[in-house]
Amino acid sequence: MFENVFVELSILILIVVGVSGLMRLLKQPLIIGYIFSGLLVSPSIFNIVGSADAITTFAEIGVAFLLFMVGLNLNLKVIKDVGKVALVTGLGQVAFTSSISFGLCLLFGFAKMTALYVAIGVTFSSTIIVMKLLGDKKETDSLFGRIAIGFLIVQDIFAIFLLIFLSSFTGQVDTTGFILKTLLGGVGLLVSLYFLAAYVLPPVTKAIAKSQEFLLLFSIGWCMVLATTFHYLNFSLEAGALLAGITLSMSPYRYEISSRMKPLRDFFLVMFFVLLGTRIDLSAMSSYIIPIIVFSAFVLIGGPIIMMSIMGFMNYTKRNSFLVGITTAQISEFSLILIALGVKLGHLPDGVLSFMTIIGLITIAGSSYYIMYSKPLYAKLSKYLKIFERPGKKIDEHKYHKENKYDIYLFGYNRIGYDILNSIKKTGKNSLVIDYNPEIIIDLAKKGYECRYGDASDAELLEELNFCDAKMVISTIPDIDINLLLLRECKQNNKNAIMIFVSHDIEEAMKLYDEGASYVVMPHFLGGHHASVMIEEHGLSLNKFLKEKVKHMQDLKQRKHIQQDHPTHVED
Repeated sequence: MFENVFVELSILILIVVGVSGLMRLLKQPLIIGYIFSGLLVSPSIFNIVGSADAITTFAEIGVAFLLFMVGLNLNLKVIKDVGKVALVTGLGQVAFTSSISFGLCLLFGFAKMTALYVAIGVTFSSTIIVMKLLGDKKETDSLFGRIAIGFLIVQDIFAIFLLIFLSSFTGQVDTTGFILKTLLGGVGLLVSLYFLAAYVLPPVTKAIAKSQEFLLLFSIGWCMVLATTFHYLNFSLEAGALLAGITLSMSPYRYEISSRMKPLRDFFLVMFFVLLGTRIDLSAMSSYIIPIIVFSAFVLIGGPIIMMSIMGFMNYTKRNSFLVGITTAQISEFSLILIALGVKLGHLPDGVLSFMTIIGLITIAGSSYYIMYSKPLYAKLSKYLKIFERPGKKIDEHKYHKENKYDIYLFGYNRIGYDILNSIKKTGKNSLVIDYNPEIIIDLAKKGYECRYGDASDAELLEELNFCDAKMVISTIPDIDINLLLLRECKQNNKNAIMIFVSHDIEEAMKLYDEGASYVVMPHFLGGHHASVMIEEHGLSLNKFLKEKVKHMQDLKQRKHIQQDHPTHVED
């Protein structure tokens, strides 16, 4: 028996590797490759895997780890930072999308229970996929990135209570008993977990964190024990795993736990999506073709329109409304978990899971291209998006400057820009700082600097700025495409300005020089150059190096104070 399971899993993993490699070439999320792999080995096509029980067990572990990690990284501070807009867009999108989807389901003749599940399922957007794509583009700190993450967290919190509710409801209990069991039992569990998270787990994790291996083992054990406890109390193990992560999210060691759990989560989660693929019954999909097309189109087009309408009503610019809107254009792994739970509880027929999985494949693929090519897409659609923008002052413009002409423009303040701005201040020239992080702009404005919120890749912003009389334009953004756009815009208006850029790649630096850049800063090489200069100047004098140490420590403390930690990967 073991040999058969091992061989089948080996074949399955090889197929997943091959299909996922193809997805990488097509620049698609690997989740699509996992589901396609499951479809290939399913009875509908090659019928390779017979050990369904083993895959199902692995899949359940994967779901538990996924929800544990979602809970572990649930950052309620993001909601506080973007406040009202995260709550309004999160709840508003759920209300409008579910209402319209419920009507569409009834129109297609779905049963009311099925319609309710599907309607709620299509409202969830994928936190993991959106976070991954925004992270790859280094846009999680932008205003639209913060709003997107904020409303996703609102949805995740809604999903927590939904999973607890649905796992308790069977339709076979009296109303009074249901209310007592779900509400009182659920509230009791939540209060107990809050007490554990606030007063018990922090000292426990601090004591065991001296051993990273033991910390990992404890985290896995906590996830499994809480998921199992919820299961035996007739709540879902999914809700237990999610709350296990939330309780540990208050620990100062959550980042260490998250980094060590991620490979385990990724492996077992592969099995969940493969399992979804194996459950797709292509022969039964003929009756769902039209609903699949309609719902996929609604998620890909209707979802962003609903979000843009809400944000436009709240007086946001059409650009931020569009960039937030396209992050809603897919259904979530939560959607698939919700439908799978409904099937397991007997609330839904098996075909609905296949129906929802195919919608997931279509929308995840489509939205990935939306997000990856969001800025050129916005440039083409910008003139048609005015209907989503109310006239008057916008709450996300963040303009803290009076003049129209500046000697120096600085794009990007973080880290490298910090030193540059100090030097600019000493020149006495009037300058304008442009950054896409609203917190940085507000902080600079409080310190008396002229600045404004904006993205250097936004052609409309560059057209607004007056480069004609500029003496110097500096970009600390290491993105070659953004720098080339900025360089060409500057040259078109002012060929005599000094244009300084940052790059982490020699070929890209040479390309910027060929296009007319005055100087290209390469931070990694400058670090070695700075060390060599100190050696030449100070020789073997310990006292001189200790003086440099004192100055460097003071600088680092100041940067730490303004939250400029050194990046763990290459960024601006």
